[in-house]
Amino acid sequence: MVRFDSPEALETFRQEILSKRDPNKPCITLCSGSACHATGSADVSASLEAELEKQGLTDKVDIRRTGCHGFCERGPIIVIYPEEICYFQIQPEDVPEIISETIMEKKIIDRLLCLDPEINEKIIKESEIPFYKHQERLVFGSNGSIDPKSMEDYLAIGGYSALSKSLSTMTDLEVLEEVKKSNLRGRGGGGFPAGRKWEGSRNAPEPIKYVIVNADEGDPGAYMDRSLLEGNPHCILEGLTIGAYAIGAHEGYIYVRQEYPLAVENVLLAIEEAEKYGFLGENILGTGFDFKVIVHKGAGAFVCGESTALMTALEGRVGEPRPKYTRSNIKGLWERPSVLNNVETWANVPMIINKGADWFTQYGTEGSKGTKIFSLVGKIINTGLVEVPMGMTLRDIIFKIGGGIPNGKKFKAVQTGGPSGGCLPEEYLDLEVGFDELTKAGSMMGSGGMIILDEDTCMVDVARYFIEFLTDESCGKCVPCREGLKQMLKILTNITQGKGKEGDIQTLEDLSEVAQEAALCALGKSAANPLLSTLKYFREEYEAHINEKKCPALSCKELIAYYIDPEKCQACMMCARKCPADAIDGGKKMVHIIDQEKCTKCGTCFEVCPPRFGSVTKISGEPVPAPVSGEERTIKRKSKKK
Repeated sequence: MVRFDSPEALETFRQEILSKRDPNKPCITLCSGSACHATGSADVSASLEAELEKQGLTDKVDIRRTGCHGFCERGPIIVIYPEEICYFQIQPEDVPEIISETIMEKKIIDRLLCLDPEINEKIIKESEIPFYKHQERLVFGSNGSIDPKSMEDYLAIGGYSALSKSLSTMTDLEVLEEVKKSNLRGRGGGGFPAGRKWEGSRNAPEPIKYVIVNADEGDPGAYMDRSLLEGNPHCILEGLTIGAYAIGAHEGYIYVRQEYPLAVENVLLAIEEAEKYGFLGENILGTGFDFKVIVHKGAGAFVCGESTALMTALEGRVGEPRPKYTRSNIKGLWERPSVLNNVETWANVPMIINKGADWFTQYGTEGSKGTKIFSLVGKIINTGLVEVPMGMTLRDIIFKIGGGIPNGKKFKAVQTGGPSGGCLPEEYLDLEVGFDELTKAGSMMGSGGMIILDEDTCMVDVARYFIEFLTDESCGKCVPCREGLKQMLKILTNITQGKGKEGDIQTLEDLSEVAQEAALCALGKSAANPLLSTLKYFREEYEAHINEKKCPALSCKELIAYYIDPEKCQACMMCARKCPADAIDGGKKMVHIIDQEKCTKCGTCFEVCPPRFGSVTKISGEPVPAPVSGEERTIKRKSKKK
């Protein structure tokens, strides 16, 4: 094991690594992030090893188990270099063919390629697949090319060169000024300028300071930080160490959720390796700078993503927010200056130092520089993690990268910023994504969740869902959040169940105002955002639920009914056989009838009715037509046969 005692020794070793790597040697990169693990990448890995050994190719072909490639719904994914051949949804039984055909014979296996629906052609190269080609993967790109457990892989792509540059050729003040000049804004919430936050801690009189990675990512559907920690932990460590040097800290923490086992495993290994190589510990790279990193495994409370609650948990107490009489970069962990940024923010730092602030600011809008990683999920064809330059429109993200809305449905809204974000309707599709732009529209950037909603989504129920989540996650310390959210949830639930009444909307607005003004922490202050944004843009849906007892989206269970149209029923008996409540009466040559008293509104009949018949319909806000009965059922059925 080499422990570098100078920047020169690091560069010499880096060149040795590169000299031993043949760029023309076949290399199979296999996505091994959590999502692909769930779809069987471990079995594919074992099959690759076994097949290469069987064919005597172990020394002639490399296998690299990488982090998440981003296109999670298509996993397991492999990319074969140097040709950059990308195969999706690989199964162990595909492996022998891949080795014998693609590796040995250089033939493409058409069925494993991605289909571009616009041109109806299969795409071979990963970078030319629509999901990828419209992205700008500055931070996330290395996830798909390096083994997160290999220090040599990270060094081969220039790893720790930014740290070496900072410690050997720049003063701590110069590092700080470069980050300030880049206008890097925190990627975890409100978008506060990182350089200004660092400067506050650097200038604080207290000599002991801390730097902290916030990896407590708990937003529904969001897993950007988790995937970065899993796939490129050294990048975060390097950024954190540079930040520590800039502000004069010698101790750092990574607060990560216990239920992210792969992220925890990889970051612990990365710290161990960094200490052995001399990137952490005492006298880093022989420059005299000392820095250590401690991993704290959190218990999974959503509120611990809030800065003061996270620091309280690090101190060994219950993770509850505390009043911010002084900013935490002045008085934070143990009342000492503490710089807290999320995983993605720290991951940007090495690039800024290596390539310069001017390079970084070429991406983005006037107020939001660089790129942003989003978790693109919901009613969208292509789901996964995407990294785009700030300033790209919502339309381009959803339709160019995401592929649009499945099943021919119409786009209705996009919810950004996690549970505390807002819902933006179709009129905002051409909005440029940026911190200020999203906030002005009534939503927020947050950590980067982006949930797509289609025409079948009830916006009242969306607000109820997020308020329910935040009610469960509230620490209960302050009344506006603890009791206010409970009351909001009660009212919203009543509205979706047809029990809404006049004055409910005003009460919801009043409760929201109190929470925004009086809640203790950011969770409570922003908790009403989903409610207020849906009220702003979809108020007519609330009014329809309350005044007409109708759900326009035909979604709220208590406000809909299923009805079989006697003119369309073909007596195929499919719905009757599948109904779990035995609520459908009918036989051969007999129009079927749904017993509304027995019906549990599960929707099974609607789902199984053959589309060519379309006899089962959903209705809301209107009485169910009286069913035909007795002899009429048989006669009507016979007349159809004639």
